[in-house]
Formats: sequence, structure tokens, C-alpha cells
Amino acid sequence: MTGTDLELNVLGSRGSMACVDPALRDFGGDSSCYLVRAGEETIFLDAGSGMLRAPAHYARAPLVLLSHLHLDHLIGLGMFPGLSVPGQGLHLYVPFCRSEEEAEETMNRIYAPPFWPICMSQSECGAVALPMPETIEAGDVRIDCAVGNHPDGCMHFRISHRGKSLVYATDYEHEESSFERLAAFARDTDLLLYDAQYSEEEYPRFKGFGHSTPEKGLELMARSGAKRLLLVHHAPWATDEMLYAREARLPAGASYAREGQVISL
Repeated sequence: MTGTDLELNVLGSRGSMACVDPALRDFGGDSSCYLVRAGEETIFLDAGSGMLRAPAHYARAPLVLLSHLHLDHLIGLGMFPGLSVPGQGLHLYVPFCRSEEEAEETMNRIYAPPFWPICMSQSECGAVALPMPETIEAGDVRIDCAVGNHPDGCMHFRISHRGKSLVYATDYEHEESSFERLAAFARDTDLLLYDAQYSEEEYPRFKGFGHSTPEKGLELMARSGAKRLLLVHHAPWATDEMLYAREARLPAGASYAREGQVISL
């Protein structure tokens, strides 16, 4: 990878709960975690169970962008190998917090005894919790943040680096006003990650749960002009066989995320 690249590594793309099942082998069972390398920066999109397989060492302190605080998006943070590297640093961006004190308190409520052996602020790497702003600047990388439609709220992220961009829109349930805002947010992006937990047939049973469908992902791709669509947050019961069948109906440029997949833009 060169300093001009934007690269996505899928560490986990399962939704709601991490799963271990031979029927999920190809698409994977680890919950949401994506490692993005943008120039000299390392950015994690969520901290699900896939974070356990991330590297331990980094030239610069990684950034972790938490889309929201539901447990499937946080469960891997405590076992992230980089937490044990003394002084390496880690910047945790926590949504819906108004100050650094509130962000630290929030993380220390989630990761603290009796639920976890130590508080997050006691990690050897020197993790720092920060409130999530509308825009984050890291070197020559820009990250824009926007609120989506999900129970308790969820953030969308757009990472831009030297003319390339990707948009992460997980845990989103489509409805017209926010859908238009998301289409504008994702305008002409090179890669759109979109929540498609339910099939079109399943969705009516789960309306209000905060997730979407591949059909709405394709509509968003068309409205936004996104060049490529990666469907994420697979339901725990969605087997490889089911996802292959759904993927076969997708047009060129759209696919389901696979654990271990690497996409360079």
C-alpha cells in the first residue's frame, strides 16, 4: 500500500451478535469491525468481535470510530491487541457525548468491573475517549460524521483521502427524509457500505428494528452515484447459502462483505 491509497479490511461484518457456525464460514461470523488504512492513518469503523484479529502495532495511534454503543459493535474492543502496547495510544470517538469527560465516563461504564477486569482508561496503550465531532481531521484524511436512523441513534461516516472516499452506513433503517440526507452524504463515493441485514421478504417482520435491505442499498447506490456497494451487517441466521443466493441477484458493482476481504480504492 502506498501513501495515496485508501484500503478497507473487513475484520467482521456479522450483525447483532457474533456467531460460530460452519454454515457461516465464507462470509464470516464476527461482528462489525472494519480496518481502514488511509495514507499514514489507521481507522477502525466499529469495534465488534472482528477487532480481536487486528494487528497490535501501529506507527501512529489508531482512531476508533464507534457508530453507536450497542454491544455487537463494542464487544471486541476489550480484546483489541493494541490495547496492550504501552504508550502506543488509541483515540476512541464516542457518539452522542458532549465532552471528553462524558466520553470517558461512557466508555468506563461499558468497560469496567464487574463487566470487564479494568476500565478502558486504564489500558496500557493510553486510550483516550473523545466526543464525536461533525468532522475529524487526521493528517491528510478527512472524516465527516452524520446521524442516521436507528434505535438510540447511529452515526454514518465518510472517510476521504486524496480524491477517494468510502461511506459507512451500518445499523440504518430506511425512511424517506433520512434516506435523502444519506444519499447526499454518500454522493459520488467510491465505496458505500450499507446495512442490509434483512431480505425484502424478512423486512416486514422486523420493521422498526433499525436495519435495511439489499434493495434499498441498490436504490441508495443509484441515488448517490456511489461506484461500488458492499452490503454489511448480515443477520445471525443468514447462512453462506442464503447470502450467495441473494448476491447472485445483485448487479455488477454490488456484493456482500466477506470476513477477510480487502478492497483497495
